Amino acid sequence: MVYSASRWCPKMADLPQNPAVVIVGSGPAGLAAATLLAEAGVGPVIVLERAATPGGVPRHCAHSPYGLREFRRLMTGPAYARALVARAKAAGVTIHSGVNVTQLLPGPEVAVTSDVGPARIAARLVMLATGARESTRAQRMIGGTKPAGVLSTGALQALIHEDGLIPFRRPVILGTELVSFSALLTCRLAGIRPMAMIEETGRTTARKPSGLLPFALGIPLLTGTSVAEVEGRDRVTGIRMAGAHADRLGADGLIVTGRFRPEAALLPQSHLVRDPGTGGPEVDQFGRCSDPCYFASGNLLRPVETAGWCWAEGRSVGEAMLRTLKGTLAPDPGLRIGSSGVSAMVPQRIAPGTDPALDRLQIRVAVPSRGRLSLQVDGSEVAGRDLRALPERRIVLPLPRPDALQIEVRLAQDQQEGP
Repeated sequence: MVYSASRWCPKMADLPQNPAVVIVGSGPAGLAAATLLAEAGVGPVIVLERAATPGGVPRHCAHSPYGLREFRRLMTGPAYARALVARAKAAGVTIHSGVNVTQLLPGPEVAVTSDVGPARIAARLVMLATGARESTRAQRMIGGTKPAGVLSTGALQALIHEDGLIPFRRPVILGTELVSFSALLTCRLAGIRPMAMIEETGRTTARKPSGLLPFALGIPLLTGTSVAEVEGRDRVTGIRMAGAHADRLGADGLIVTGRFRPEAALLPQSHLVRDPGTGGPEVDQFGRCSDPCYFASGNLLRPVETAGWCWAEGRSVGEAMLRTLKGTLAPDPGLRIGSSGVSAMVPQRIAPGTDPALDRLQIRVAVPSRGRLSLQVDGSEVAGRDLRALPERRIVLPLPRPDALQIEVRLAQDQQEGP
């Protein structure tokens, strides 16, 4: 996909051919790293963004809370995105919108295309900060017809906040992750009244207080229920449900939320090692990929965290990149962390050095699980906890020491909980 250049950014012809750092993605993680590096005197630092406007996902989210960690005040998503862009530009970062990265090459070098044609950019270091996307209706295997009116949260917010369109009036929201409640708030701001929120498991995926929001707004929250079919020819006319509430709702839309996947389309054709658990690149505790000239941060690593978390992580990985440019970051010997019983973990490797960018092991499970989570270093447990966890929720353990010979994370399950 090729986008036209936006008013924010120089033309592709103005791209420096040998910048110090290229950052792919202009969300909170990418902009945080770019700003830190530019403020430290690294230059040129350029950010490549395929969309017409920089700022990442927050630019679609016209509700709070954003900005407390970064700007010490409550902000809406668009205001927060604009502030991050302004801070980066003030630091000397150049942001190029409408530029689609098509290939990651050793060197490092990135191949790009835009409305003025293809090009290649060589740099000293590259950061990948392309974020994550929600699973589609097809990926969630929802049956029925294929009418207009089935949207992800991101598509809904773009239609409302960028295009000024109201795609429906009485949709059903599928999912109860944090992003699902963002969809609910977006509907409320646009005068849309959802008919129900539907959750396939027996409880909300987001932590308990979130379940009070639909109750406060008078929106039914139907747990233990799935979407079986979408009805309608040109437009959605109904949603058939299965499970605890096997019924039909005369809805005019469906918002399919959550179950994020890394935006990792560049990885399969690249030379970088991809982690099968997260779907993103394999990294060490400094955010360094299998090619040490490439780094990664933000929701590309493990979907999905908040904008504030990604911003802080982007700064930390940016600091590791600065140390690399100065020659003070130790080489990565490639000690991989083993795992058993967990679906995803970041980082996946441990390298020598202090002040890690990813200062904790971040762990996820694929199904509701209960058991003993154990971090074992050279055969002995050094940290652990009794665990009762749901998918999509962050679980953390202390980062193991880098001088170990063998590291493994194990989840010994008492039982796999039902939905």
